[in-house]
Amino acid sequence: MRISKKILLFSVLALCLVFTAFRNSDKYFLIAKNLDIFAAFYRELNTYYVEDLPPEKLMYKGIDAMLAETDPYTDFVPEENLDELRFMATGKYGGVGASIYTMGEWTSITDVYEGSPMDKAGVKAGDVIVSLNGKNAKSMSQDEVSRILKGNAGTPLNLVLRHPVTGKERPLQIIREDINVKPVSYSGIVHNDVGYIKLTQFTEGSGLQVQHAFTQLKQSNPHLKGLVLDLRGNPGGLLEEAVVMSNIFIDRNKLIVSTRGKVKSWDREYKTNLSPMDAVIPLVVLTNHSSASASEIVAGAVQDLDRGVVIGQRSYGKGLVQTTRPLPYNAKLKVTTARYYTPSGRCIQAIDYSHRNEEGEADYVPDSLRRSFTTAAGRPVKDGGGIEPDLKVETSSLSQVAVTLLRKQYIFDFATRYYYAHPKIKPASEFVLTEAEFDEFEKYLDGKDYSYKTRSEEALEGFRNTAQKEKYYDGLSKEFEALQAKMKHDKKQDFLRNKTEIKQLLEEEIVNRYSPQRGRIEKGLSWDKELDQAIHILHQPAKYQELLTKKG
Repeated sequence: MRISKKILLFSVLALCLVFTAFRNSDKYFLIAKNLDIFAAFYRELNTYYVEDLPPEKLMYKGIDAMLAETDPYTDFVPEENLDELRFMATGKYGGVGASIYTMGEWTSITDVYEGSPMDKAGVKAGDVIVSLNGKNAKSMSQDEVSRILKGNAGTPLNLVLRHPVTGKERPLQIIREDINVKPVSYSGIVHNDVGYIKLTQFTEGSGLQVQHAFTQLKQSNPHLKGLVLDLRGNPGGLLEEAVVMSNIFIDRNKLIVSTRGKVKSWDREYKTNLSPMDAVIPLVVLTNHSSASASEIVAGAVQDLDRGVVIGQRSYGKGLVQTTRPLPYNAKLKVTTARYYTPSGRCIQAIDYSHRNEEGEADYVPDSLRRSFTTAAGRPVKDGGGIEPDLKVETSSLSQVAVTLLRKQYIFDFATRYYYAHPKIKPASEFVLTEAEFDEFEKYLDGKDYSYKTRSEEALEGFRNTAQKEKYYDGLSKEFEALQAKMKHDKKQDFLRNKTEIKQLLEEEIVNRYSPQRGRIEKGLSWDKELDQAIHILHQPAKYQELLTKKG
């Protein structure tokens, strides 16, 4: 009887293997068949079509069509775009170390990185690019200007710049260098006893930079009440760096993240392998809707292991892992190969690209399908929608008038004038624009166009368009026009109503001229609601512990 059972079991296993082999065989046959059809189709089309067809353009369209069936993170990278892939991994690129903005016919320098070739040449924010390598830069697109500014380290760039106030032009030759954008954009002590580190990306060495910044903070203030790790706006990067960074605060041999995909031999568990720098200091991680990928790995590990408190808004929800594969002619395929899972076992991918509607659009995972998990201390957490903070802080969007003043460069231009009129100002954290100086900005705007549509006006216009399509508008036109007249905004009143917000933006832009990058961040911390909430929690140990043990 036992022998017959064994024979039956082996027979079933053998049949399963046969069926699997047939399925794989069918799949490989279909791939080979369709590749033959594709090659033959292209050959016939290229041979007999009445016009010449550009081969590269045609192939790229075919590749784009295939990529449309995947997710936004799977991409084809031709050889000429490999620098972008390198920058995402290393934070380095060949160039001059400046950011730009094109407004109207001219492109201006908006930021100069400390120690860069532009900085060494004395280039300042506000300088206007007149020509590049002998080519007139007037009406040149921002993309084209950016392409010319970049280049291999050691190569020269000849340009002519115009002073934004005097209008005087000067020629320069700048030698491009390898520009290394530092992932730790700011670190310092806030409120006298709380450490603060802002990380903008997870590139090579970012974990070591955070470790170095944390060491300096502890040396400057050995009695820190806590640390705030700011991952807001951080799009992520290298998974390995997220593990290194987590290990700074989390004990050895703790699971940080695991990856699982179709190729089972690639499945991995990533654990901390070193003793942490500090496994007890109270820790707050700040997130927002733009915190993604590696940022969510760190926030998820800190939350699942109850190592700290997450404050802010729900993160982006990118739970997919990409791997780079080589292609002929130095091209690359960046392909999603796995999903990643936090220590509690949840995948926080928010959009389900494996299921699409009839229009081919993917949608968010509905709340009804999100599964519950628990942290090490038993706190409930969910998958399928990013990292939900332990303490939510509602975000506030900029007013329409402020957005328009930024977009039209009026705040930027006023800060440029201010910089050349004031050789020195107080440190960023202490600088305040006086009422008289704000009045100057108001006068500066006289005669300038900063008209815009309020959100209410946009909604009303949308209603009108729908009513016209549905043939209701004629009967409602009088009421519509009366409502439109009532809603017509006074931009002067909007300006005064949002004075505090506009003043803050002006102060940030001005201090950034005297202390590039660092000044803007330091000034912005003065009115940062999420940071204030983090400091408040770190100053209340009982509340901090309550958030770490709350069972829902």
